[in-house]
Amino acid sequence: MAFDGLQDYAAGLEKRGELVTIDAPVDPELEITEVADRMVRAGGPALRFTAPRGSRYPVLINLFGTLARTAFALGVEDLNEIGRRIEEILRTQPPSSLLDKLRALPRLAEMASWAPRRVGRAPCQEVVEENPDLFELPALKCWPGDGGRFLTLPMVITRHPETGQRNVGMYRMQIYDGRTTGMHWHPHKVGAEHFRRGEALGRRLPVAVALGSDPAVIYAATAPLPEEFDELIFAGFLRRRAVELAQCRTVDLEVPADAEFVLEGYVEPGERRREGPFGDHTGYYSPIEEFPVFHLTALTRRTRPVYPATIVGRPPKEDCFLGKATERIFLPLLRAQLPEIVDLNLPVEGIFHNLALVRVAKRYPGQAFKVMHALWGLGQMMLTKIIVVVDEEVDVQNSSEVIWRVGNNIDPERDVCFVRGPVDILDHAARLPGFGSKMGVDATRKLPGEGFSRPWPEAIEMSPEVKARADVLLASLGLEKVG
Repeated sequence: MAFDGLQDYAAGLEKRGELVTIDAPVDPELEITEVADRMVRAGGPALRFTAPRGSRYPVLINLFGTLARTAFALGVEDLNEIGRRIEEILRTQPPSSLLDKLRALPRLAEMASWAPRRVGRAPCQEVVEENPDLFELPALKCWPGDGGRFLTLPMVITRHPETGQRNVGMYRMQIYDGRTTGMHWHPHKVGAEHFRRGEALGRRLPVAVALGSDPAVIYAATAPLPEEFDELIFAGFLRRRAVELAQCRTVDLEVPADAEFVLEGYVEPGERRREGPFGDHTGYYSPIEEFPVFHLTALTRRTRPVYPATIVGRPPKEDCFLGKATERIFLPLLRAQLPEIVDLNLPVEGIFHNLALVRVAKRYPGQAFKVMHALWGLGQMMLTKIIVVVDEEVDVQNSSEVIWRVGNNIDPERDVCFVRGPVDILDHAARLPGFGSKMGVDATRKLPGEGFSRPWPEAIEMSPEVKARADVLLASLGLEKVG
């Protein structure tokens, strides 16, 4: 199902008993973080703070705080359903005969319906603020060492200055004053490339920032899509319905019509300002650095908007569940390029770029190393610091089993490789910002062609027949849940 914006999603959560309203005054500086963090860790509900100190706008947080809630946000019972839809599309062959073409028409019509479309009147422009002030927003200061208050769930919209290709990304924005913010564009991000191209041409880059929308649109802004793929088309695929767009008032950009707030403005070439520190998703503070500056030219909003927020920090946090959604949704695309991959686990403790556990159907010598190097060459997987490859019978979603296999199956000198390349800009352990080393671990069983001449031992496992008899015995004693 598609939601008619963020508040429609909040109403859906409320019907499911997954939204709690807090009417007591709570401070956006640190206090909301502490309450929301406890809810995430406990698997608790989303929260609506109706009286944030210093602002008249309610705050919605913990919108994606469990796997079940994230699936509901994306309109499915199980996140794997979206992956299966992608698999079905990948299996579709180009139609060759007239009959094939006729059969393909419904699918082609469905794909066409994903493209965003412009509307005339939009909820996000019900009010145009005459004297906009960013400090009227209940933006959070999340952690004691943060350099200020930050927009933590903004959808930042830009276009390539030469090609016009749209990008929707999620980049934190530190509020400097009522009309300016930082724009935290990492070098690997598409928004940063748009800024670089505009700067090289001496052009001011128009920017629009949407706060709040259908959660499928919010998720799409975080998704690791190819640079040329429009995030709003992907959002249309997720919600099975086109995203409606509104033309901005002061910049030539379009924004989701159902947004709660829209900030319009620009980034000036050659301008930088110190941004940070910020308590980041690594669990550590990212340092003060120079970043481009966003200048506000207009602020529009709904008549009665709510302000969406999230917090990041030491896992688990809400972004962990968005990351697990990405793992499930994009697995078929990895398999399309590397068919030997059976499953993938990006553990939340590894904050998605520090550790990847990969299950493969191994058929030939050196295949585990081939998979590692191929993954390091694919999009955002290039930032993965450690890749561990195991055999197809290993459940990579069970970290205990993976650790057991790694401990037993490797000869460190033979089975560990090191490479150099780009790493996440937030990796404080790297030798240089954005550049360091990565490690691959081959924990598969070794073949004679890999220099292992002895028989590889079989793992101890009870026979299925004995297991079945034990099931019957334990059930007769009321102990069927044991083991």
